Amino acid sequence: MQVTRFDDARRYDTPGHFEMAGLRLQGGEASATGGVSVSLSYFLPGGGAERAGSNTEKIYVVLDGEVTVTSDDGEATLEALDSCRLAPGEARSIANRGNVVATMLVVVVP
Repeated sequence: MQVTRFDDARRYDTPGHFEMAGLRLQGGEASATGGVSVSLSYFLPGGGAERAGSNTEKIYVVLDGEVTVTSDDGEATLEALDSCRLAPGEARSIANRGNVVATMLVVVVP
């Protein structure tokens, strides 16, 4: 078993993200997973991510606040405990249009 204590989670930067802080909980440098990574993203009001795609599947679960995710399929505003899946190669942007810090659990699957 590999445990990551929240106090020991390391911050990481993600290209194309702004007014956002991420903490790696599992995967990457945090633990030896089969490529899956789990992190927390904190988006300040006005923060987000530029439109981009990647070759990985992503699952977003909003834990607090709200974020708007926009893809070619449309736009969805996710509130606490709402989630969405993005397929590999699916371009998306993220925006925190509210006045509260949004907290999102991010699962990235290779």
